[in-house]
This record gives sequence, C-alpha cells and structure tokens, in this order.
Amino acid sequence: MTSVFALAAAVAVQDYEAGHGALQLFNAEGQQATPTWVQYWLQFMLLSFALGLIFVWKRSLARWVVGGFVATIILATVATGPLGLAPLGGLFALIHLITWSPGYVCLWKVRPWSSEKNWYGRWSALITAVITFSFIFDIRDAAIYLDYMLGVGVLS
Repeated sequence: MTSVFALAAAVAVQDYEAGHGALQLFNAEGQQATPTWVQYWLQFMLLSFALGLIFVWKRSLARWVVGGFVATIILATVATGPLGLAPLGGLFALIHLITWSPGYVCLWKVRPWSSEKNWYGRWSALITAVITFSFIFDIRDAAIYLDYMLGVGVLS
C-alpha cells in the first residue's frame, strides 16, 4: 500500500528539475547535472568525513563529526523516504546544518588543529575547513528552501 506521503512526493518530484540548486532535485540525475567541480567537491567532502573514522575510537570530537555525517544519511533517508519530502538541494542543506553543527561547534571550541601537531590535528583542520566551505552554500540554500516550504516570502 502506497502511503499518502509517498504519493504526494511522487507528484511533487515532477514539479522540479534536476540540479544542485536549493529548489532542484538533488537525486542521481541532479548530481550528474551539477558542474564537475561540485561533483569533485562532493567526493572530497565524503573522503574528508571518512578519514574521521581513523580517530573515532580515541577522539570524542571525531565521534561528533562522523556521527553528524551518519545522522545526515539517516535523516535524509527518513525525510525523502517515509516522510515523502522531495529530495531538493535545500532540504539536504538544512539537514547538513542540523546534523553537522554540533561537531562544528565542538571543533571551534576545542580547536585541535592549533594544539595537536599530528595527523589528528591536520584532519581536524581539514574537516573544519570542509564544513565551513559547505556551510557557506548550505546556509543560503537552507534559507531559500525554508522560505519556499513555509511560504513566508521573506526572500522573494
């Protein structure tokens, strides 16, 4: 039996074009429609988070960062699956802001890149830069998405 959410999502998906914008479908087709540099960036970002797995057994800060990445996958799966939300770029941006912020705040509070001159310190600098760069785009896209979904019209 198809849920009402899934049916509404299937209809809603038809209303959007594929791409990497806040109000574009960021599914497999949308990822292929993105510029090459964005595709490389996504791979680099994935690698940067995956490198955190090296440190999760001994570093609680790495657990926060990697846990935020895992939470992103779970929340995105629930949002676009059972909840039936269209997989728009702005939705993923909003999920990044929600799930990555705790680890990001901890990174800035502890600043291991300034006190640890080892691979962990280097990774912490890298992942802080990666999240910062991502947030530059995510904040804008999440605001556009929320404005659109809530019908506030502030950004119009």
